[in-house]
Amino acid sequence: MFKMCYNIEIGTYRLKHVESVKISRSVENLMDTATIVTPATVFNKALEVQSKLKPSMQVKIQLGYNDNLKTEFEGYLKSVKTDGGSLTLECEDALYLFRGSVKNVEYKNITVKNLLQRIIRELEQGNEDLKKLHITLDCKFDFSYEKFTTVNASGFEVLKKIHDEAKPDIFLKGNVLHIQPLYADMGLPTVAYNMSVNIDRDGMNLKYRRADERKLKVTAKGKNSAGKEISVTIGEPNGDTETINFPGMTTEAQLKELANTAYNGKVYEGYEGDFTSWLVPYIEPGYSVMLKDDDDEVKNGKYYVLKVDTTFDSSGGKRVIGLGKKL
Repeated sequence: MFKMCYNIEIGTYRLKHVESVKISRSVENLMDTATIVTPATVFNKALEVQSKLKPSMQVKIQLGYNDNLKTEFEGYLKSVKTDGGSLTLECEDALYLFRGSVKNVEYKNITVKNLLQRIIRELEQGNEDLKKLHITLDCKFDFSYEKFTTVNASGFEVLKKIHDEAKPDIFLKGNVLHIQPLYADMGLPTVAYNMSVNIDRDGMNLKYRRADERKLKVTAKGKNSAGKEISVTIGEPNGDTETINFPGMTTEAQLKELANTAYNGKVYEGYEGDFTSWLVPYIEPGYSVMLKDDDDEVKNGKYYVLKVDTTFDSSGGKRVIGLGKKL
């Protein structure tokens, strides 16, 4: 029999009473987030939790069964909100520390890698917590800005600008800040899921589609060095239209590469959507899943994991796993 267990530490305080936990992780989002709901009173006695918790405290969430705990989230407390008889604790991963301000500077002809190395070093000068993390950069995204200006900006806003304009995946894993194209191979494990064993049928939101059913036309738009709009279109002329804006991209070659990545991520034979499993086995974005259906083996296949939402409450521990392209 499985007995649920948890260990949640905020600063030096350990939460003894928890109503629910939700952890959202995605390679497409800048940061992982966690929401913890804890009661304000137990047996009509106030717990006085709120007075012990302050924003910027370190957070560690471990979840599991039968005293076998797995660290699911590490980060910082962003806010504490009162909601009726409960307290809602909003948390962010270590990119929370990038919310510090950076100098007003105009950079010219600078790569994303060099830009972020400078931003990290600058932020470390004013934040001992960030300095202790020894953040390193793993940049597999070959892209340069002719001009990049920071005006009254935070380090997080710099990351968001790069994310919005060039569309790389930007995420923190451990003390490594990853900047990479979508679907970049990170050498992470593959987890096996069987439709009749460890997938919740009630949480099945998968649809199997043939490649010839996925007619798609992708248009990628950017601006050249003179500020004139440029675009590249690939795919089927009569397909569903998807237009993606890349304001930071200045050449057609860059746009074509990004358009092809977007196209290949959606035009394949296989499943799309998400499915629900349980807390075990452990999985996170960037992993791959091997889906198996004993009743229809033709549909078996391996997929990239884009996102994982983990919930933990009185009904148990579950994960909603969002699929990317078939590998």
